[in-house]
Parts: sequence; C-alpha cells; structure tokens
Amino acid sequence: MRVDSDGILVSIGHKSEGVVPLREARSITPDSQARYQIGSTIQVLVLDASHVDGHVLLSIDKARGESSWGVLEELVESGGTVQARITGYNRGGAIVDVDGLQAFIPLSQAIVPPGADHEAAFAGRVGEEITVKVLEVNRRRNRAVLSERAANREQREGVKDQLLDALKEGDTRHGRVTGVSSFGAFVDLGGADGLIHISELSWTPVASVEDVVKPGQEVDVYVLRVDRETRRIALSLRRLEATPWDRAAGQFVVGQLVTGVITKLTDFGAFARIDDAVEGLIHISELTERHIRHPKEVVGVGDTMSLKIVSLDPDRHRLGLSLKQAEEDATPTEYRDPAPEPAPLFDLGALEEVVDNVEEPTGDEDES
Repeated sequence: MRVDSDGILVSIGHKSEGVVPLREARSITPDSQARYQIGSTIQVLVLDASHVDGHVLLSIDKARGESSWGVLEELVESGGTVQARITGYNRGGAIVDVDGLQAFIPLSQAIVPPGADHEAAFAGRVGEEITVKVLEVNRRRNRAVLSERAANREQREGVKDQLLDALKEGDTRHGRVTGVSSFGAFVDLGGADGLIHISELSWTPVASVEDVVKPGQEVDVYVLRVDRETRRIALSLRRLEATPWDRAAGQFVVGQLVTGVITKLTDFGAFARIDDAVEGLIHISELTERHIRHPKEVVGVGDTMSLKIVSLDPDRHRLGLSLKQAEEDATPTEYRDPAPEPAPLFDLGALEEVVDNVEEPTGDEDES
C-alpha cells in the first residue's frame, strides 16, 4: 500500500492493514527492491496481531526465513545446492543469508586461501554471493549448517566429468600449476587437475619440482593418459620438447669423443650419460684391453670420463660407447728411430771392370 522511511504498509485482507518496520525488512537488497513496489504481492509473517497503533506487526525477513527452512530441509534430502550471501563472520566461520534465513559456514567448510587469516579473508568477502551445500538443518534449534567446500567440490566434479569426456591422449592443453610436491606438479586444466610426474617434467634429471615449475605458473601440457575409471589425468611437459635423441642425430657422430658420466653397472657393461640426457652402453669388451670379470674393476657409478662413440642409432634410441678406444686415441704415438737407409746395390759394371784389370796367372804361380 505504501513504502516510506517508516517501513512498508501492507493490506492483509479483511480490511486489515499491517506494517513491516525497516528492521524486519533487512533482507531486501538493491537487486530485489523491484519486488517491493506499491501493488506488489509479498509474503509476510505475523509477529504481533494486536499492535498498539492498530496495525498488525509484520516481518518480511522472518517470512522469507520460514520459507527458506522448507527449502533447506528439501536440499538436505536431495543433496542440492543453494545461493547464499555472506553477511558477517566470527572466529568460527562465516555468517550467511539464505533468502532471509541466517545460516552458518564453519571455518572447516569455507574456502580460505592457504596461510591467510580467515577473519581478514571473510571481511573482504562480505556481500559476496556464493554457492553452498546444506549439511544440517534443525528448525527447532534455529540451526542451519552449510558448506562452501562441498559445493565447490561437487561443482568441480561436474566440470571434471565434462573435461574427462572431452580430453584425448595426445592433446595439448593450457593450464595453471596449482601445487607442487616431491613427486610432481598438479595443473588445473579448467575445472580438473592433472598430474605431471617428476619424470615427465624434463628430459634431463630433475632434482626438485620447483626447479622447473612453481605454483601459479601457466604452462602448456601434453595429455599422456586419461583414466575415466579412476578419474585421473596424467600430463607431461617434456613431451612438448624435442627428445634428446632427436638432438643427438644432429649433434653426435660415430668416432666423436664425448664426456660421459657412469650411471649404472651391469654384468655385460656400463651405462654412461652424455649431454645430460642421452645414455649409451659401454660394452664390457670396450672398457679395457685386459680381461675383466665385471665393469666395477674399471669404472664406478658417478665417474666422469672421455668416451668414444662407436655406434649411434637415434631411431632405436641406442648409443654404443668405448672407453678403451677413447684412451687409445688420447695416448700419443710412441717415438721410434727412423729406419736406416738400405745399403746401395753393388755396381755390376764396376765389378766387370775390376775383373778385366786382373792379370792372368802364369804357370809359375801356385794354382791356389
């Protein structure tokens, strides 16, 4: 009937009028003011039927609250979500309004940035509209407990289902690093997190995940596997880069001397890493000239040495190395005296001349 600074005058039928004081209309927001104009039909709750000024005392807030109780009770059974507005906070959590009903979100059920002061975080969110899930409703005790985390988790699960259906192995996606651990990094792909295992961060060995990525960093990732049964997504950073074997094809050649680090010993030889990523085999026969029973007699894990490439097959990821040939190439050639010049051949012509000049023996000389 009327809206002024005193409140709202309402006709409730049977020639009766009631008044909604401003203190009972606090749930009216600027966005909902259009619903409370002259001529509009609204729902109110009778607080006092025999008010002193002759008007029935009414409340919009409590009427909305009563209606909201029924909605929340249905949501507890169905497991649905509802919109709420943050109106305040205390040490235990956030106070919210659900269509005129005051409810509570415990701190454990609220979304607060890690390490942040929760009261300061709530102070900055007063007036914010959020989606919540109903955990508990007790009208007799005037108690309604909600969860922002559960609603957010449910929302993300729905988004994750859609993402799992859309993702394919071999896809390249853009995402943001949400967290790191000792075994890898988690990346949000737009509603669902995937894991980059530490072994898939780089082609070179990674000592710490944070040496490669940090929380908040945006990255392009390669989708390795999508397991719809376990709802897990495996991602890779290194698969978007050229492999060390691709680089090796243009970087190394047979006969080249390289520096390698021994990474593993086996009965048949030793494995060595060159160029920080490519591993090759030094067969036991290529370790030394002498006979040995095991490579540990010559090398140990962690040794750094010069090696010679004796075979290279990038397509099959195979590299053959030799320690003994590298040592042979590095050893200077032993000094030797130059060979003596061959004696000149005897001059046959000179011999014939000598023979011609020899006098014939006479009979007087001894035959001998």
